[in-house]
Amino acid sequence: MRSELQFVLDSVRGLSPDQLPELLGELEVIRATAMLRLSAPVPVAQRDELLEIGPASERLGVSTDYLYRHAKTLPFTKRMGRMLRFSSSGIDEYLRKRR
Repeated sequence: MRSELQFVLDSVRGLSPDQLPELLGELEVIRATAMLRLSAPVPVAQRDELLEIGPASERLGVSTDYLYRHAKTLPFTKRMGRMLRFSSSGIDEYLRKRR
């Protein structure tokens, strides 16, 4: 058990019965806050989309032939069997570094 929670558990033993409802309400606020964080959508910056060669080449401003030839050296390339896909967030980061 976390040391912070162990402290709460130890202090509960010293509380009078009329103080327990308030403590339970505070614990419920903590539980509800934790549940909201667990169920919150992933921030957009953390989402990644795998692009096919056409959209990736348009975004980078290069030809599809260039992407095929340089796929092994580009850090945002993802190989899925024989198919190539390109990480959208990887392309964004790559472009940011090159500017």
